Amino acid sequence: MNGPATAPWRRLDPRTLLVHCGWMGAPLGSLALTALATEGRITPGAWITLAVIAAGFAVVTAIGLIRWARTEFRVTDDSFEVRSGLLTRRLRSVPLHRIRTVDLTATPLHRLLGVTVLRAGTAGSGDGGSELSLEALKVAEAEGLRARLAARSDVGTLTDDPVLARLDWRWLRRAPLTFWVVGGVFVAAGTVYRVLDGIGVDAWRIGFVQRAFREFGSSVLWLTVPLALLAVLALGSAGAIVLYAENWWNYRLEWTDAHTLQVRRGLLTTRAVTIERARLRGVLLREPLLLRAGGGALVRAVAGGLGNREENRSRSDLLPPAPRREAVRVAGGVLRAPFPAPDLTPHPRAALRRRRVRGLLFAVLPGTAVLAAAGAVVTPVLLPCAWGYALVATAAVEWLARDAYRSLGHGIRGSRLVVRSGTFSRDTLVLERAAIAAWTLTTSPFTRRSGLVTLTAAVAAGEDGYRLPDLPAAAAPALAAAAAPGILDEFLVYPETPQPPEPARSLRSR
Repeated sequence: MNGPATAPWRRLDPRTLLVHCGWMGAPLGSLALTALATEGRITPGAWITLAVIAAGFAVVTAIGLIRWARTEFRVTDDSFEVRSGLLTRRLRSVPLHRIRTVDLTATPLHRLLGVTVLRAGTAGSGDGGSELSLEALKVAEAEGLRARLAARSDVGTLTDDPVLARLDWRWLRRAPLTFWVVGGVFVAAGTVYRVLDGIGVDAWRIGFVQRAFREFGSSVLWLTVPLALLAVLALGSAGAIVLYAENWWNYRLEWTDAHTLQVRRGLLTTRAVTIERARLRGVLLREPLLLRAGGGALVRAVAGGLGNREENRSRSDLLPPAPRREAVRVAGGVLRAPFPAPDLTPHPRAALRRRRVRGLLFAVLPGTAVLAAAGAVVTPVLLPCAWGYALVATAAVEWLARDAYRSLGHGIRGSRLVVRSGTFSRDTLVLERAAIAAWTLTTSPFTRRSGLVTLTAAVAAGEDGYRLPDLPAAAAPALAAAAAPGILDEFLVYPETPQPPEPARSLRSR
């Protein structure tokens, strides 16, 4: 085995150059889209925009070429080293025992070229600054490097089935029960509009777009509007199913050894994320409103070394939308313990009043005021609409407020803290108490008047902080001290033990 001083330096795969040149596909695609939208008539402004984009991508490609030529790496007996840079050479060396996660990601272009991207997250890579990344390694080389980086001397043996979950295609029917059923259609339409606008094409002047709007406006609205909504739902559902299949194709969640959890998934873009058990701080069971109505849930890991918040959201997924019973089972398998029962300590009724008031102030009142003002200024027809909106919105706010209040709960279960909250997404957090590094107690004039306080547990993992909203102000410090002893002790004042009264002295007369 090579020692620390004799391990040879290795370069990235030469196909890295083709990966960087692949960025030039964007300007070419924009040119094709422009030609298609304008029926072959491309304006001088569009040519200038495309030239600027092409020049920008050419610069990025040149930088990529220099990065490939000046990047080398090696793995010694005790460290992972990467050196790079043109004018200023930079050497980064990370001890192997500090590497917590290893992520292999391959886009369709990477897979076509037979390469993949390796990212190694360290114990301090919460902001992405300590992450080591190698782009375009051979797949076999990357797999071998991942295995070596994840290897530890304290590997034990597994007594249970190491495979926690595989993809069940029956879960696919829960894919449309997400926000993207509607929101994804408008996001896609907005993206196309911005691309066209960026290359100088006015989307509203395209022939088939104008014809579609003229036909829509000349039709019977009570018929065309519902049909348009159905079309949006159909497109959104189809898109959600396609995204679900692409993201979770060949999904597999397993313990590769006694201390390493691995998630593999992806059809076009493949991903393999490895999480060390020592950095796994808990799990998050998420139940978005529509998915919860369909009896589903998903699971995320609360772990360190997964990058910044954006990267953490994509790497922490452990289970796609699936039946809630399956999600609870998988969460228990990740915890290596049964998932806590839902019998948690409820929060005060003042929390219900707060949710009612916020709903009335931010949802019911503004909409009613706008409709009423428009009815008074524009047309009296909108006045009944204002009353109708007020009644419907008030009923919806009352239902959502009660649901959000029923979701509130907390408890201490052995070495873990359990927190549940939310209505649009009811989240149940199971967090290792030892992972809590600090507490933040937050109040406002309204919460102080209601006798409530919000606790935030600072954790060097996941979202960095997790809230316990609307706790009783008198009980919150005691809960924080019990969940993570020693953090708040110097700020707590305990009542003094009463001293026994002194015996009465008899007075003797002189």
